[in-house]
Amino acid sequence: MAIFSFLLSCGIYKPVDARKVSPNSKERVKKNLEEGKGMSIGKMMKGGGGGTNYQFASSNPMWRATLEILDFLPLSNVDYSGGIVTTDWYNEGTSLDESIKITVRFLTNEIRSDGIRIIVHKKRCNVEQSCKISKISSAIEQELQVAILKKAVIYEREYNKGKKKFSRGELK
Repeated sequence: MAIFSFLLSCGIYKPVDARKVSPNSKERVKKNLEEGKGMSIGKMMKGGGGGTNYQFASSNPMWRATLEILDFLPLSNVDYSGGIVTTDWYNEGTSLDESIKITVRFLTNEIRSDGIRIIVHKKRCNVEQSCKISKISSAIEQELQVAILKKAVIYEREYNKGKKKFSRGELK
């Protein structure tokens, strides 16, 4: 009795009017699949899994290329699900009063020049440590974009080489 009342209070068990539900199990399955309430083996085998596509950072060539290109900088924020990489303030040591911060935003997982946006901020501080931060347009943005895209193409080629399918004749 306690288990039954627990199931009722949690909303796990919902009584259904038998007049509104088809007695044919195949029709119920089809209706549930159309409404997205279930999963099918066919979708799982095709990688469809209910319309969800999971791609992890290690398999995304743009992401991997960006992390490798920016590996000399301290990273402040790395959020794969949000599609953003932000470095911490960086100073090469040539000018003690200036630092830069780079933000890379991924607009798509595809390797395209318009699929990535790079923003560079410059911080300039005076003797009293009063700092002014401004967004700058510099050659660094373009150079980073080209370097990331080139590296991503290399990663994509390596990945596609490893995915090569063999025909039955080649397996013998």
